[in-house]
Amino acid sequence: MEKRLYKSQNKMVCGVCAGIAEYFGVDPTLVRLGTVVLALAGSAGFWAYIIAAIIMPEAPAEF
Repeated sequence: MEKRLYKSQNKMVCGVCAGIAEYFGVDPTLVRLGTVVLALAGSAGFWAYIIAAIIMPEAPAEF
């Protein structure tokens, strides 16, 4: 089966960080912390999250 990047059902805000964590097989908390650090370091992390929330598809029901 092909590995695809989806928003996760295990979501805090939009499911983007948890979806990225599931794709790479890491803990979602680490991805969330990285996103917060990037957002506080400059606005690039914030905008990357917003764009990913718009672009990433929802996980299919059987996923």
